Amino acid sequence: MPSAGVALTPHGPQERRREAALAKRVRVLIIDDNRLVREGLEAMLAAQPDLKVVAVAADMAAGLRHVRELTPHVVLVDAGLDNPDSCRCVEQIRTIAPTARVIVLDLLPAPEEIIAFAKAGANGFIMKDATVEDLVGTVRSVAAGSDVIPPVLTGTLLSHIAQEAVAHQRPEAAAAVRMTKREQQVMQLITDGLDNKAIAQRLSIAGDTVKSHVRNILEKLTLHSRLAIAAHSRRSNAARPSRSSSGTHPARRSGDARAAD
Repeated sequence: MPSAGVALTPHGPQERRREAALAKRVRVLIIDDNRLVREGLEAMLAAQPDLKVVAVAADMAAGLRHVRELTPHVVLVDAGLDNPDSCRCVEQIRTIAPTARVIVLDLLPAPEEIIAFAKAGANGFIMKDATVEDLVGTVRSVAAGSDVIPPVLTGTLLSHIAQEAVAHQRPEAAAAVRMTKREQQVMQLITDGLDNKAIAQRLSIAGDTVKSHVRNILEKLTLHSRLAIAAHSRRSNAARPSRSSSGTHPARRSGDARAAD
């Protein structure tokens, strides 16, 4: 009869190797506001023996809380987290956990978005229509220290350089786009980092009206996202002479806040 206290579960070399492999698994956090996308990503990554999904989050606040509590190695961030919160989310992840690696998920980001995310600290980009192999390969490569940009986005970066050159040579082209006073106000508030709800409150207009203005701005400037609007606005402001230098200030009329929406 075996004496009391004898271990019934074997802990031989094979079991120790298995435990060591589990301990080395890449810890992944997913932040995406689409439930189907979250669950799909979680299922695909959880099926890999060297990856472990430690948590999923539907918004920036929950995601940052998981970053603090779970110290993931890699964080997948949806580029559409109520922009510009997604870019701010990347910045805060790198502030909270400097060693964490960040991958941005998007369908087809505009050039300005890629550069903004890279400056915020993103280490990789993956298209939402990528294959499982590409997704898993990107997570593994970024976790190992590589910076990954899909080939389709590399061309986008090159096209951005060309667009910038043209824009600097022909500033009158952008200036020729006519914006209503309200659209100019919305553009400035987007550049200041406000979301649609905050803009509606600031201007005392309906949220649907803000969405309509944003859509009109995107169409007029042939841009693809709020981040692109902010980047365009910052470039325009930097190129415009300061009004304070001339000593004149535009008159503020009491009816401006209720200008035609």
